[in-house]
Amino acid sequence: MATSERTMTFLVDQLQEAGPVSAKKMFGEYGLFLDGRMFGIIADEQLFFKPTEAGRRLFPEAPYAAPYPGAKPCMCIPPERWDDPDWLAPLARATAAELPLPKPKKPKA
Repeated sequence: MATSERTMTFLVDQLQEAGPVSAKKMFGEYGLFLDGRMFGIIADEQLFFKPTEAGRRLFPEAPYAAPYPGAKPCMCIPPERWDDPDWLAPLARATAAELPLPKPKKPKA
């Protein structure tokens, strides 16, 4: 089941306390970005954050699952937590802060 635009918009709005969070359509779903780093994925109406040490400290009981077939397991954010931006934003900020910036694209020859 593909993620609805309504779900994506709601989650991006909920994450705005973390900073300028944006969503980009990819993999047929959505990648979540903050400060140039992809920190999460919205897939099949579910929210996933990439695993980081900071994320594990803030949400030690987090369940993990692959957001799509062949993907590495990510932290699953339960829907009951989506309505709490005071909890969600710090987790997003801490997760993004530990991830590397994407490698610069090579210029086309």
